[in-house]
Amino acid sequence: MHDSLTLTDLDRLTRHRQQFPALERSQYFNYGGQGPMAQATLEAIFQAHQQIQTLGPFSQKVNQWVVTEAMQTRQTIAAELNVPTSTISLTEDVTLGCNIPLWGLPWQRGDHILLSDCEHPGVVAAVQEICRRYGVTYTVCPLMQTVNGGDPVAVIADHLRPSTRLLIISHIFWNTGQVLPLKAITQLCHSQPSPVWVLADAAQSVGCLPLDLTDLEVDFYAFTGHKWWCGPAGLAGLYVSPRALEAIQPTFIGWRSITTDASGNPTGWKPDGQRFEVATSDYALLAGLRTAIALQSAWGTPGQRYQRLCQLGQRLWHGLAQVPQIRRVRQTRPDSGLVSFWVLQKGEPSPPLHHQLVERLEAEGTFLRTLLMPHCVRACVHYLTLEAEVDQLVETLGHTLAQMQA
Repeated sequence: MHDSLTLTDLDRLTRHRQQFPALERSQYFNYGGQGPMAQATLEAIFQAHQQIQTLGPFSQKVNQWVVTEAMQTRQTIAAELNVPTSTISLTEDVTLGCNIPLWGLPWQRGDHILLSDCEHPGVVAAVQEICRRYGVTYTVCPLMQTVNGGDPVAVIADHLRPSTRLLIISHIFWNTGQVLPLKAITQLCHSQPSPVWVLADAAQSVGCLPLDLTDLEVDFYAFTGHKWWCGPAGLAGLYVSPRALEAIQPTFIGWRSITTDASGNPTGWKPDGQRFEVATSDYALLAGLRTAIALQSAWGTPGQRYQRLCQLGQRLWHGLAQVPQIRRVRQTRPDSGLVSFWVLQKGEPSPPLHHQLVERLEAEGTFLRTLLMPHCVRACVHYLTLEAEVDQLVETLGHTLAQMQA
């Protein structure tokens, strides 16, 4: 572990944290579910709503304003991910971002989809429905077993088939916090005799990892702004690489997807990622997300933020080892801000105690969450988290569990 912040850095972080109302009132460890918004982000959303109402909610001026807002937001996101602006589609959430390529690929009977055993149930359900409708098959590759050592690339290689058309993988697993070597995985898939497309669920990686999607060579990357970027819920995005753009077709279609002639008749798709956008959205959120991203950048670079949250994640991980009623899911040091653990009863994980612990702590102003796969408790640290909060959480867990099991 690295040393704690210097007094000067601590003072700067404390002042930075004062912009986030939720952090003044609670011990917050739920960034993997939703990050708290800063006051400036809330004000940007409110001011955008005021602008819409002032100009006239459905006027030419507002329409022009919406187009500009959307383009500025795509540009901001693209700069963060080091990709061309044309590759970014604005969506509402990660699951929708995953559904766009899932339903847009031209499936044929006998095609095969490979996904890991750590994917979100919403994505798994979409895959199951595709298989039912189109005669496609899917299998699950056991990457959970690599969380404490092992080579994810080798495991995936062993499970690819000649008929595999798509690999679905999370860049950071939402349950264990493991960061996968996405570039090596993508290169493996692209090097197959029949190249395999790669769809990455980036719910936990955008705003957490320093990212260069051009370098990663990934085909589809679905992300959100409301977790590690601490932006508003309801605004997310999808990156589609230039190579993959023509491989998928829009499934849901609306006025934002298409080009028209002078009479308003549809003439084709938008030439870029806008073809996967549909229709009316909450446009005020666009300013909110840009403000949230700017606030993250004002504290430090993506590399600096990632280094800090890894230091904090490892501090928490080390602390949990000192609580006798807890067993950590990972036996190797975390490389992200997600740290999961089991509460033990007679030496075995106890799901009822997981729920009781989370409910009790929330009532006292400390926010964690339970997971189902595996059934455990997850705590998330951000660069915004203080070392003192991590230490206090460990102490609170020890005292609370001792009382619960007395």
